[in-house]
Amino acid sequence: MKLNYKRTLLVGMAFFLITAFWQAYDAIVPLILTNHFGLSQTASGGIMSLDNVLAVFLLPIFGTISDKVNTKYGKRTPFIFVGTIISVVSFMVLTFIDNYQLARVVEAGASDVETAFDITVNNPLPLVGFIATLLVMLVAMATFRSPAVALMPDVTIKPLRSKANAIINLTGTAGGIIVLVLGMIFATSKDHYMQYTGYVFAVVCVMLVGFIVFLLTVKERKWADEMQQEAKKYGIDDSPASDLQTDGSRVGKLSSAEFKSLILILASVALWYIGYNSITSKYSVYATNVLGFDFNLTLIIAQAAAIVAYIPVGIIASKIGRKKSILAGVIMLAAAFFIGMFVTSSTPEFIMFPVFILAGIGWATINVNSFPMAVELARNGNTGKYTGYYYTSSMAAQIVAPILSGVLYDLMGMENVFFAFGCVFVCFSFVTMLFVKHGDSKPIEKKSAIEHLDVD
Repeated sequence: MKLNYKRTLLVGMAFFLITAFWQAYDAIVPLILTNHFGLSQTASGGIMSLDNVLAVFLLPIFGTISDKVNTKYGKRTPFIFVGTIISVVSFMVLTFIDNYQLARVVEAGASDVETAFDITVNNPLPLVGFIATLLVMLVAMATFRSPAVALMPDVTIKPLRSKANAIINLTGTAGGIIVLVLGMIFATSKDHYMQYTGYVFAVVCVMLVGFIVFLLTVKERKWADEMQQEAKKYGIDDSPASDLQTDGSRVGKLSSAEFKSLILILASVALWYIGYNSITSKYSVYATNVLGFDFNLTLIIAQAAAIVAYIPVGIIASKIGRKKSILAGVIMLAAAFFIGMFVTSSTPEFIMFPVFILAGIGWATINVNSFPMAVELARNGNTGKYTGYYYTSSMAAQIVAPILSGVLYDLMGMENVFFAFGCVFVCFSFVTMLFVKHGDSKPIEKKSAIEHLDVD
């Protein structure tokens, strides 16, 4: 049983362009809302949660729809094609609207958030247009996120999915790092009143490269059929064992124990995403306005740490199991956020680097294993549906994170609660994950040292 690394890497190009988009979105949209439109942290957090509000409803819908679609290009590819085209066009339009607002702010000689807000109140049409375009872009992204992620388990046999998910995340992280490098080149953290059109155009080009590689190389239907044949060869069914009845028939429902584990997995996902997203969605603002740090460099270091960790984490999980790996990752992530509480504007910037290295490794450990645990419980043909469940949980959490954290920032000061908020919720996820009993991987005995590199 051998993982096809090249095939997995090519499938991961869809995740590559998704990650590139969200890295740029999380970096500049909060800055635009706060510095160009003069919105408060609470209002900015509310708008930043729009993608998650839409995702709660749209991801399971499009995941389920893609399960039932059958075209000559496959189940997932048509969604990836349409969603990508609309999202990149909308992203560019978004910057043109921002340029118009920025011109008004600069013309008025604005030098603070309050003045920018007054300009927005006097003529709210640019903000309305910005939010409307944002909605189009976010809906487009939501249409293909579940199908894109579901493609990996579609073409990967069950025991290899943690390792394959490591490759997928590695590919996605590469997209994120490229965008962070672009952020450094365009100095997105240096000027509160800069135009982002050139930066976004560069990001869109990166997305389109991943998109074109995906379209030219991925043979979805062929690879999915080959996976099914491989599963039959090894006697691996695509449904949990509890589906099998004594007469050989199947039922479509989870057992009560499996359902409890699914709920606990989704609760854990929600809790660690609340903690993690509260940091990532506003770190550009926190680093720029509170610490005076270059957020791009710090995030690149975190992403680099994750890249180094992905494949070892996948191998370790195949030996000790997904649950233990996740619990270890949660401890690392909580520890990183706890240490971050003591970093201030007077702290040397390099001190933040090991903090984010630890966070990157912890988050990689969690991400590689949590999604396979959820789809492990999926029935044959319902991978998109369970992918939707997974992302509904994470997106619902990310609705709560920016709004709740934004309120606390406004009430108590961002510098006082930024890392503490994330740390507390990550700790909560450790408790819920302890009680998960299903969805773990079964360690497979290796026959040789070489197999440790290539098989699960």
